[in-house]
Amino acid sequence: MSEFVVPPALEPGDKVAVVAPGTSHAALFPHVYELGLERVREFGLEPVEFPTATRSPEWLYAHPEARAEDVMDAFADPEIGGVVAVIGGADQVRILPHLDADVLRENPTRFYGTSDNTNLQTVLWNEGIVSFYGGTLFTEFAVQGSMHDYTAEHLRRAMFEESFGELRPAERFTDEDLDWEDPENLDRHREMEPNPGWRWRGGSERVTGRTWGGSLEVVDLQLSVNRYLPDPDELDGTVLLLETSEELPSEFDVRWTLLGMGERGLLSRFSAVLVGRAKARSHEVERPPEEREAYRERQREAIADLVSEYNPDAPVVFDLDFGHTAPVAPVPVGGEATVDPGRERIEFSY
Repeated sequence: MSEFVVPPALEPGDKVAVVAPGTSHAALFPHVYELGLERVREFGLEPVEFPTATRSPEWLYAHPEARAEDVMDAFADPEIGGVVAVIGGADQVRILPHLDADVLRENPTRFYGTSDNTNLQTVLWNEGIVSFYGGTLFTEFAVQGSMHDYTAEHLRRAMFEESFGELRPAERFTDEDLDWEDPENLDRHREMEPNPGWRWRGGSERVTGRTWGGSLEVVDLQLSVNRYLPDPDELDGTVLLLETSEELPSEFDVRWTLLGMGERGLLSRFSAVLVGRAKARSHEVERPPEEREAYRERQREAIADLVSEYNPDAPVVFDLDFGHTAPVAPVPVGGEATVDPGRERIEFSY
């Protein structure tokens, strides 16, 4: 798209739609869901629960058209200033045939979501609407203990400001999971560790490009489906956003996805690649610190190898604070990113 629209910024007191374009855990963990709604209110916003927000995962899977309808109704409602996804999911691609792109294009609204929400964000990108990779109800608003200051600062930028500005690394991070099933965990803080900062590979020239991408697994799915991807020419000069999920893909999985993008002629089109810090443990897989770092390094090497082969001039920056670790910054998808290897600086604008 040559012309992109930045939906209007929110103002204190605005209504925010809470929807489930993917799935919802509200029925499974109502205490977490209610905490998320309360944190939205603490932001000075009024959450409006749309029908899908509290439906069971089984019902949502069986009714992709209802999920699409909630998204369109939220965008079309003149009283709604923003749209927040409850959580990600695994089958959001199934709602895309039920979306009326005209409704989205004619009613640009700020949308916040991560992971499986990359599917909806791909459609919004195709319609020239900037969205935000972050701000999910369960994972950002309802984080246990208290919302991270870093997340709150950048979420306020993404919600209330007309420009995002410079991004800096968080001082500390975590990828520890606390069981949502236990209400007592709402008062616990996850184990944090020092953030060694971003890692820069390749490239020496300052570049600016419109951002595209999100979850690597969903990008791979979109490549397989091949119905909703932008025209390859529209990706020329863009900045690729990538991060991996709690499914903990191996470096071989990551390498195969990037290899496919390279052979498809996509990888060479990006002016830079920004990679969110890889989550290295989950409820099912626990690793000591040294093994977590080794896992992340294998992913870095896989991505760096493929980008240097197909696009040797593109700078690659690893371990940015977006995606499935915490804290996160809700970075704009469809906004512009300026990546400056000489100053090791990244700035987003709309």
